[in-house]
Amino acid sequence: MKEESLIFGIRAIIEAITAGKTIDKLFVQKGLQGVLAKELTALARQRNITITYVPNEKLNRLTRKNHQGAVAYTSPIDYYKLEDLVLNVVESGDIPLFLILDQLSDVRNFGAIIRTAECTGVHGIIIQKKGGAPVNADTIKTSAGAVFQVPICKVDHIKDAMFYLQASGVQVIAATEKATDTIYATDLRIPTAIIMGSEGKGISNSVLKLADKRTKLPLFGTIGSLNVSVACGVYLYEVIRQRL
Repeated sequence: MKEESLIFGIRAIIEAITAGKTIDKLFVQKGLQGVLAKELTALARQRNITITYVPNEKLNRLTRKNHQGAVAYTSPIDYYKLEDLVLNVVESGDIPLFLILDQLSDVRNFGAIIRTAECTGVHGIIIQKKGGAPVNADTIKTSAGAVFQVPICKVDHIKDAMFYLQASGVQVIAATEKATDTIYATDLRIPTAIIMGSEGKGISNSVLKLADKRTKLPLFGTIGSLNVSVACGVYLYEVIRQRL
C-alpha cells in the first residue's frame, strides 16, 4: 500500500517524475527562475502534471525544509487512463457502469462514494484533475480501503470524458434536482455513467447540458437535497436492482 508523501526540492521532484511516480499535486513558487526550474516545468507539462504557482509563504507552510521553490505530493494510487479502462470493461463482456464526480470537494464524501462504488461493482470513477477532492489518508480511511479496488481516472476536463463515453455507447445520466424524471423511470440496464455534482453547487451547467438524461430522486421532506454520498448510493443500488 503506497502512502501519500511529500517531496521537496526541484531535483528530487524531477527524479520522482522521471521514475514514473504519480504526482497528485505540484506547487511551484511564483516567478521561480533557473535552469532546473525550467526543466521541472517543461517535464511537468510533458507528463500532463498540473502546476500550481504559489507564493513562497505557501511552500514554507507545507514544509520547513529547504524546498528550493518546489513541493510535490505523490499519489497513494496509480490513476487509470479512461480509454484503457473503457476498452477493458467492454472486452470483459460486463455492462459498463461508471461514476463521474463533478468537482466533489469533501474527501469523506469521496471516500464514502468509493466504498459504495466498490460494493456495487462500479467499473471506474472519473474525476477532474483540477478542483476535486484528493485521494489522501482521509479518503483511504473513509473508503475502508476500497480506493485500492476501484479504478480511478483523472481527466483534464469532465466534458471530454463524457464525449468519449457517449461515443463508446455509454449513456450519461445526470443526478440533479433540476430534472423532471426520477431515476426509477430511467433504463439503467444498458451501459451507463452517472454524474454526481459537488456538495454546494451540484453539477455545473456546462456539464449538465451534455448529459443524455437528467434524473432526480423524489424527496418528501422539507430539506431540498440529500448528502451526495447518500444520493450516490441510492442511484447505484437502483442500477443493481434493475440489472439483477
